[in-house]
Amino acid sequence: MPTFLVQSSTGPREMNRTLAEWLDHQQRVHPRAIELGLERVREVWQRLGAPAPAPVVITVGGTNGKGSTVAFLEAMLAASGKRVGAYTSPHLLRYNERVRVAGADVGDAALVDAFERIEAARVADSSAPVALTYFEYGTLAALWIFAQAGLDVAVLEVGLGGRLDAVNIIDADAAIVTTIDIDHQDWLGNDRDAIGREKAGIFRRGKPAIVGELDPPSALLEHASLLGANLQRAGREYAIAEAEHGWNWRAGMVELVLPRPGLAAPCQIGNAAAAIAALHALRERLGWNPAAIAQGVRGARVGARLQRFAGPPELVVDVAHNPQAARILAAWLGQTPIEGRTIAVFGALDDKDIEGIVDALAPCIDTWYLVGLDRESPRGLAAQALRERIARIPAEAIVVTGADVAQALEDACASTRPGDRVLAFGSFMVAAPALVFAMSRFS
Repeated sequence: MPTFLVQSSTGPREMNRTLAEWLDHQQRVHPRAIELGLERVREVWQRLGAPAPAPVVITVGGTNGKGSTVAFLEAMLAASGKRVGAYTSPHLLRYNERVRVAGADVGDAALVDAFERIEAARVADSSAPVALTYFEYGTLAALWIFAQAGLDVAVLEVGLGGRLDAVNIIDADAAIVTTIDIDHQDWLGNDRDAIGREKAGIFRRGKPAIVGELDPPSALLEHASLLGANLQRAGREYAIAEAEHGWNWRAGMVELVLPRPGLAAPCQIGNAAAAIAALHALRERLGWNPAAIAQGVRGARVGARLQRFAGPPELVVDVAHNPQAARILAAWLGQTPIEGRTIAVFGALDDKDIEGIVDALAPCIDTWYLVGLDRESPRGLAAQALRERIARIPAEAIVVTGADVAQALEDACASTRPGDRVLAFGSFMVAAPALVFAMSRFS
């Protein structure tokens, strides 16, 4: 294959594109929104010279908990004085949220410069331009920006699956799989073994492979063994124990006494523990700083993960969009009782296990305001179609609205009495406008 070391070869029209115009362009380059596989994205990365994004790379995959685990790693490493780059997806309010350097979202100019270089590399062989997806453009941009940023560590969140996700063109020095549950079945398979096998694809021979779930599917463990990865399992190579005012993390003779995470969900101790396990496995390269770890546990923040706004009424925003996340949300609701009712604003994508989500949360929710996401995404369900998917909920507990999320939240808040709370969840496409609503109403 020919090698192209691309400096800048885009034409005047491409050079003048704004970030918004680049993102619009990316939606049209590939005929499919999702196309798993590494060949295309690896070819473009090699044409760019394939620079290392950082001396140390940690990749985070899993069904749920990826974004929180990245946030813990970023906070712990930053507290220890490391210069960290973090790549996550999707974003909530601004595309720039996906790429952070030293704790700050990168600016438009850095993203536009990266997209110009990627486009030049993509079309360098004019006889066979490479078709990239929107996510692949973004992944390459993050890697390019990190490579220029003088980082100590890059933390990369897998977008979908693992083995064939664009992030996996980079060989991680340590990889974490947080949890495994049923989601994205069209791409990953219909059972935990199939999904676990795909997610284990981010592990590498001889490198630390952190498994944050206490009962992972056997196929994940088998694939990790086949790859020759250095497995570090929760409950085996490292363990956690909750205490009255915090919790303890232990691996062999090493023990940390830690504060409760700043992130609220019951699962966050497990996510923080997996992040610590990765840092412990890399301690000879990154050092070992218990004080910084404790600071990161306490200080990590990520939007729309049980994010609370005092109100009145209290508004809780969460991105829960599959049964496992719904069970975690239900556990938190049960542990955080209120005097009044919980009123939900719920929207979902068609390919989600909506019945499983509703089964987990039905005992916790008194009234459901259903919103359509069909105008936001081809995968989005209209409100009436969503109603048909949750037939088990009594009719008197459901409000089917043709309104958008903001108006549904306005209506839900108007229906509350003292002691009630409002919960917005089901998709990033619900959480994002809910955050905008909350910031305008409660700030």
